[in-house]
Amino acid sequence: MFEAMITLCLSLGEGPCRDHLLPGYEAQTQAACQVALSESPPDVSIFQGLQAQGVATCQPVGEALNVTEVASGVFVHVGRIEEPNASNRGDVSNLGFIVGETSVAVVDSGSARWIGEALWRTIRARTDKPVSHAIVTHMHPDHALGAALFSEAGAALVAHDSLPRALADRQANYLESLTSLIGADILLGTRAPVIDITVTEVLQIDLGARVLTLQAWPVAHTGNDLTVWDTATGTFFAGDLIFDRHTPALDGRLTGWRAVLRELQGLDIERVVPGHGGAALDWPLGSEPIARYLSVLEEDTRAAVEAGTRLGTAVEEIAQSERSLWQLFDAYNPRNATVAFTELEWE
Repeated sequence: MFEAMITLCLSLGEGPCRDHLLPGYEAQTQAACQVALSESPPDVSIFQGLQAQGVATCQPVGEALNVTEVASGVFVHVGRIEEPNASNRGDVSNLGFIVGETSVAVVDSGSARWIGEALWRTIRARTDKPVSHAIVTHMHPDHALGAALFSEAGAALVAHDSLPRALADRQANYLESLTSLIGADILLGTRAPVIDITVTEVLQIDLGARVLTLQAWPVAHTGNDLTVWDTATGTFFAGDLIFDRHTPALDGRLTGWRAVLRELQGLDIERVVPGHGGAALDWPLGSEPIARYLSVLEEDTRAAVEAGTRLGTAVEEIAQSERSLWQLFDAYNPRNATVAFTELEWE
């Protein structure tokens, strides 16, 4: 199998440069790929600020992502439980796709364009059905910033109604931070997605004899959490409403998150794909660790507020009983305690 690639650089003289996948030109032979390129030349003007080093060429298919089929036609890529760095190249969240009879839906796409490209190759290795939708479960960069690749491939990008504004407000900071963490060369070509369809309550997407139910939630993990329920298999993509092993990250409202979680626990779900951790969790058993953590976070925070404890001291004490049960605890729990304290202090 061959695909179209083009080398794009921030500066032709000094770089950095990276080979970028141009989706939609895949072919069994190099000659067929070249014919497709000549008949429909790519528009590289979409890569604003980058310069092409030569023209697009057809090369053997590059790096793809490993996935697990957690249910019939439902595939999940498990990201590392790590902070983004040059070694993991930002591959730190769970992503997936669902194959219907006529099309495919992607759920989250990683923190950089290269991850979206690798996920595209994984899909193409399993089906030639078009990717009709790419769903973004929330604004955080490790879930959202690989999505533009799928838009180029013709997919409609779908997200919570509040996501476009929230992402617009933060995208510059996200890209600056990721450049520092994983490197400008790895991040090259990454840009915030432009959402085509927003969900205010519930939206159903038909992939052909496979209907997905998308639901927008009140402020919880973030202010723009969106879930995807494949009722055909009972598989529920929770985004970061559910964490497994990775310390939860609070960027919304603690009390709102706990309320949403209680509602999720009442759904008739077979398995849940968490935003971080294992590929799929049994339900509702898989909700118990995060439900316990959020409960402890709230109880300890309320106790600190009622005792008049200063924020700086409270942050070092809140939820410490959970420390041995989660990875990346020291990176995320102080932030969670700060957000929770601020929320409950003014309740």
